[in-house]
Amino acid sequence: MFKEAIDHRPKNNYAYPYDDETLHIKLRSKKNDLNSVTLIYGDPFDWSNEEPILYESNMQVVYQDELYDYWFTSIKTINRRTHYVFSLKDDENSDSIIYSERGYFKEVPKQCPPCFFKVPFLNPIDVFKAPKWVKDTVWYQIFPERFANGDHSNDPEGTLKWGSKDPSPSNFFGGDFQGVIDHLDYLEELGITGIYFTPIFKATSNHKYDTIDYFEIDPQFGDKETFRELIQKCHERGIRVMLDAVFNHSGYYFEPFQDVLKHGEKSKYKDWFHIKEFPLQFEPRPNYDTFGFVPEMPKLNTENAAVKQYLLDVAKYWIEEFDIDGWRLDVANEIDHHFWREFRQEVKTVKDDVYILGEIWHDSMPWLQGDQFDAVMNYPFTEATLNFFARRTIHSKQFSHQINQVLAAYPESVNEVAFNLLGSHDTPRVLTQTKGDKNLAKLMYVFQLTFIGTPCIYYGDEIAMTGGEDPGCRKCMVWDEDKQDQDMLLFFKKMIELRHQEPLLRGEGQFSFIEANDEQNYVIYERKNENETILVALNNSSQTQQIELPKNYHHAIDLWTEKKIDYTMNLDAFGFKVLKA
Repeated sequence: MFKEAIDHRPKNNYAYPYDDETLHIKLRSKKNDLNSVTLIYGDPFDWSNEEPILYESNMQVVYQDELYDYWFTSIKTINRRTHYVFSLKDDENSDSIIYSERGYFKEVPKQCPPCFFKVPFLNPIDVFKAPKWVKDTVWYQIFPERFANGDHSNDPEGTLKWGSKDPSPSNFFGGDFQGVIDHLDYLEELGITGIYFTPIFKATSNHKYDTIDYFEIDPQFGDKETFRELIQKCHERGIRVMLDAVFNHSGYYFEPFQDVLKHGEKSKYKDWFHIKEFPLQFEPRPNYDTFGFVPEMPKLNTENAAVKQYLLDVAKYWIEEFDIDGWRLDVANEIDHHFWREFRQEVKTVKDDVYILGEIWHDSMPWLQGDQFDAVMNYPFTEATLNFFARRTIHSKQFSHQINQVLAAYPESVNEVAFNLLGSHDTPRVLTQTKGDKNLAKLMYVFQLTFIGTPCIYYGDEIAMTGGEDPGCRKCMVWDEDKQDQDMLLFFKKMIELRHQEPLLRGEGQFSFIEANDEQNYVIYERKNENETILVALNNSSQTQQIELPKNYHHAIDLWTEKKIDYTMNLDAFGFKVLKA
């Protein structure tokens, strides 16, 4: 037994309350090292005849990566208090070893209460609670300046004819709220139930991440009444709306920063920013903290009471006045945890089911413990998917290992609402990543739309738009149907409808890989609950595959073609199957 690899801590992703009476427990061990793991648990105060009353629950390997197995079980707590140890066997005929908080024992240390791992009390307030509606949502990201120009009267000076030139960091095409309103029927027919807007607040740039006034809409998008109309019409169609908050930094023309530029050390706003010395200098690098080293984006000091109150007032205002449904938080990992805890308390008091999404590209467990964010943008999912299907730098097993690693890193309740994207305003478009191969793009979207979490589609991907790194990925939306890829659009509509029809393909079903075949380069995975199972097979190779079905999928229904499949399935080159047992 490779004891050095065995790991457990009674918190975070290893032990957490799933609901008011259920605990999820995980244990990590070396890959393929242990034969069985049993959780031995009870109430630390429940004794009989001078011995603790204990129960057992067999654990199963739910995820596996290149190095580790991740064992899992779900138990109902005894009086909401739980202590536990693990019984480990590396061979079915060997003696078990007990793993505890104090190390290893030959038998359960019944007379050593401190030796047990403990979840002292399951307090309902500590249960991670994200909005229930998020699991069922299919998001659509809109870059407002490039989606549709519905009102030419608010076009910025120098606005170009729609789509007449390639996007640049500084050109404008006049996209606005009226343009979005005019195309809500299109989004509804596509199956979209959530819109994520990049920033809409007053700013000088076309991307609006350089905010001038957080309480005002940029005039090029329309006024507040038009925005209110947009929200109402979205809600009438069952579409939620999430805005982008840039609280890490402001724009150069933000009034408090302008005051600092004018009055220097005498400015009443000097502590709103992280200024190292006066006077302010911009070259070769600014002598104040910024986003990256961009002098036009000074970092806000969220530890300052006035700054904090200003931003919290902003967060509440757009919920109270316009009934928005979510905040996406830009550069969220560079802002202090204390601010985000207060942020959550404030906005959840106004609207308890508002969705709080952080932009974090790396391991995010510190932000996902129920006191800060509901979810983060799931870039590790993005990278693994692109590496397997588009870049083709990894094979099937590596792909399954990387996805399993993502899932093992968080509680199941977090995974159920993770924001899964394949492209955005910050990355090359999916079809550009696949070098124009639409079959590979479809495989990625099948995976995204059948995976645990909430998927987001970047505007235009559904009609096969292309584009490289920013600004190439920010082209004008194509509205001429003759120039849209209608086959891709029908694929998206059907795939999204399938997700809406099958609860197992949303947040209801556990995810697990059944097979990852390196030789033929296909993967098969399953979504299941206590009553139903759905199998998805993705063939990431140019060869047709004939695969024998597991017994429980004999006579399954192919949900894509609505045909019955008996004992074997034929996977076309770069094809897929979605089977319901």
